[in-house]
Amino acid sequence: MGKIFSILKCKCPNCDTGDMFNHKGNIFLFKIPEMNKRCEQCDFKFEKETGFFFGAMFVSYALGAAEMIASLVLFWNIVDLSPLMVFSIIVVIAVLLSTFNFRLSRSIWTHIFYKN
Repeated sequence: MGKIFSILKCKCPNCDTGDMFNHKGNIFLFKIPEMNKRCEQCDFKFEKETGFFFGAMFVSYALGAAEMIASLVLFWNIVDLSPLMVFSIIVVIAVLLSTFNFRLSRSIWTHIFYKN
């Protein structure tokens, strides 16, 4: 269960204490999260090679699709809103969660390829 919390909190896969990101970013100020090159605690290098985080885009895509499908099911089938209202809510949710998905997908990708 510790690894799941480490992934969700974007901690270093090596020491589980260092932060992967300098700041979390802010969608309202149009600032994307800024990632550290190395862990400040154990000097673990996050980006193994050029283009390493290309695969994190697919993880981000899967996260976004899951959030949108869950929103669709919730607001259309359970709450019974109109299709236009559901579409509007899904767009707002996708925009608000974009920086979170960016951080989480990179954290998941780094932890997947971590070897002890």
